[in-house]
Amino acid sequence: MSFRAAAPATTTIRLLDTEGRFVETDENAEFAAAARAIPDETLLAMHRRMVLTRRFDHAGHNLQRTGQLGLWVPSHGQEAAQTGSVFALRAQDHVFPSYREHAVTMHRGVEPMEIIAMYRGQTHGGWDPDERGNTHISTLVIGSQTLHATGYALGQKLDGDVGTGDPDRDACSIVYFGDGATSQGDVNEAYVFSASTKAPVVFFLQNNHWAISVPVAVQSPTPLVDRPRGFGIPSVLIDGNDVLASYTASVVATDHARSGKGPAFIEADTYRIGAHTSSDDPSRYRGDDELDEWVRRDPITRSAAYLRSKGVTDEQLAAFDEEGEDIAADVRRRTVALTAPSVDVMFDNVYREPHPLIAEQKAWLERYEAGYEGGAHA
Repeated sequence: MSFRAAAPATTTIRLLDTEGRFVETDENAEFAAAARAIPDETLLAMHRRMVLTRRFDHAGHNLQRTGQLGLWVPSHGQEAAQTGSVFALRAQDHVFPSYREHAVTMHRGVEPMEIIAMYRGQTHGGWDPDERGNTHISTLVIGSQTLHATGYALGQKLDGDVGTGDPDRDACSIVYFGDGATSQGDVNEAYVFSASTKAPVVFFLQNNHWAISVPVAVQSPTPLVDRPRGFGIPSVLIDGNDVLASYTASVVATDHARSGKGPAFIEADTYRIGAHTSSDDPSRYRGDDELDEWVRRDPITRSAAYLRSKGVTDEQLAAFDEEGEDIAADVRRRTVALTAPSVDVMFDNVYREPHPLIAEQKAWLERYEAGYEGGAHA
């Protein structure tokens, strides 16, 4: 497969229609052939990840609404785009998420409670990015992670981990961002820098149509999939609610990057069913008819229908729902039991190695608090 097969901007790669039926056309033939070769266990694993992510996402939203979290960023509706892409990665690849990629982050080994603790404000990030191959999800400077990913990918190239032909060594980076981020200078600078250096980075745009409250048509009169081509980056447009399209396109893009051909770009046409964040009210800027249409295109319902056509039983699918309920119950129980962290954690991991300025600040705070304990500030 190659990007050449999907070169026209008007072509959307879709392998499952809204009813979950497999679709094969002249335009998607290469992708369809690859999708037919996906092992059944991988199809089931991707469906399971989507189901568990949605149940976890709903639990996080409810916890925020009951005052247990400071903020929640929902992912309902975008599970297929995230899941298909992350299943195409290899262990040595590195992920740069924004703040909505719950499916991606958990698949890379981050535990649900590590995500919860971050949104509760109890950690600076919650895990070691090198250990998980997944950077923190606390990137709130919109679009900045595209530059981080480009720089990291260039490091992968300079380390000689690109284009060797060894599948256990060749690596790439993938960065997730939304349609609103494409209006930021950082994203366009990342396009320029990655193209000029042939950095092995995959730009994965989840176009959920609304940024925060501004529609894509206002942000860009040009289709977003066309814009990276002006920087010399090949791109493809996929149905973001089709997990097979996301997986196969991501395999193409990551292979392209790892082989030393430079950056690649995927636009996943999807939709966030919920709010931008828990502080947003989407009813103020979008209508029910539009929302209902996208609910009808639900990625999990579509995947389930396809699996049933391949002989998967309702009992097998129900087991994933039960597992999701168990995870949600565990998250609720453990969240309300969390205690406030030690004040010392604010000094941990600010720098990779011990730093004298951080040590001095920590010592000052210890002296200050000791003064209160001794009654000097009474």
